[in-house]
Amino acid sequence: MINTVLQAPFAAFQLKEPDFSEALEFSITEFGALREDKAATTRALKLAIEAASSSGLGRVIVPQGIWLTAAIHLKSNVNLHLEHGATLLFSDDPSDYLPPVKTSWEGMECYNYSPLVYAFECENVAITGEGCLQAKLEVWETWYERPKPHMEAIEKLYKMAASAVAMEQRNMTYPGANLRPHFIQFNRCRHVLVEGVSILNSPFWVLHPYLCEDVVIRQVKIEAHGHNNDGVDPEMTQNILIEDCVFDQGDDVISVKAGRDSEAWRLNKPCKNIVLRNCAIKNGHHLLTLGSELSGGIENVFIEGCHFESSKKFNHEYVEGTADADGFGNLLYIKTNAYRGGYVRNIYVHNCSAKSLGGGVLAIETDVLYQWRALMSGYPKRYTHIENIEVKNIVAEQSEFICKVEGDERAPVESVLLEDIQIDCVTDFQYQNDNIHGFIVK
Repeated sequence: MINTVLQAPFAAFQLKEPDFSEALEFSITEFGALREDKAATTRALKLAIEAASSSGLGRVIVPQGIWLTAAIHLKSNVNLHLEHGATLLFSDDPSDYLPPVKTSWEGMECYNYSPLVYAFECENVAITGEGCLQAKLEVWETWYERPKPHMEAIEKLYKMAASAVAMEQRNMTYPGANLRPHFIQFNRCRHVLVEGVSILNSPFWVLHPYLCEDVVIRQVKIEAHGHNNDGVDPEMTQNILIEDCVFDQGDDVISVKAGRDSEAWRLNKPCKNIVLRNCAIKNGHHLLTLGSELSGGIENVFIEGCHFESSKKFNHEYVEGTADADGFGNLLYIKTNAYRGGYVRNIYVHNCSAKSLGGGVLAIETDVLYQWRALMSGYPKRYTHIENIEVKNIVAEQSEFICKVEGDERAPVESVLLEDIQIDCVTDFQYQNDNIHGFIVK
């Protein structure tokens, strides 16, 4: 185990990173893997992972070549290592991700299709190397649409979560539900490392540490432009380092979450102690989004030295009827609503830059309900407390605004500091703030 103490504007914290430098090696070819043979390679990966885990500390080697596979389920003390020139090409046949596993959908727990790579209740687990994990998209692309049966399935899941229906009754793999799987989910894991690999395409969120502790994501390259293709979604996870990565996303780059409503209040685990540094962003909606699933609370987040490299167009949250905007959305975007509860505090964004922002440096919205406004009207309200936000040393060529805060009068935003913000051209307004106490510009 490698122990690292991370310094931040909030209290320093210790991160425990798995160490596989002395691990035994298990090549998938030794277990019968065959290029272009999905069944043989899937079976070989399973056997190699079992052998590596049983050895006490093992590295599963994927050699050069394209290897077709179905779902991969990792185990404790296993490092899945992709050598240079190796590609794991994941099937887009939904049946390859059955039987259902315990997972989540937008902050609500359920049984659903297995993530393409899945680890549940594991310790000391890693994905490393110079190879690529790639998702075939032919079927998943047809699931990007959100027809009525899909929306009804999400509403059904919400009602089950709100009523604390037993997990065994929350099977969302029935026809028409079409809840796409995550690409990589670490679910209730400790000491996680993802390093060096490239990830191409994704059915849903790309990297999702869920209810985890001690997560390192380093030198990873992600290119995924499909619907809901966030780069990394830490959810109810604590002690996270994301550094030296390259992101090219169809949605948010980093989207920090903490569960949805009663589900998160029951689990009662905030998302905290997150450091993101020295990353390059080629495309994405927002650099850092907090929410809207934040009911368990989000605190202690530090972003430093990140840069938006281009100014491609982005679409505002895929909301019907909204136009594309030039550049990225916001550097920091906090979104919630009157039913989420939870809190956001101690959020720091320092020394970042962008070419063009379709939004601004900071945006806070407290009435984000999208299509669920009618559904939520029957539930009790719990307001989100947002406080201690600091954004410093930001440079951009253009933005629509600098700061826009739409606070809730029943829980005003508290203590926001903007310092050394340099925008060459602001196309609309600089500041437009409602229901905020303690707004300082230096």
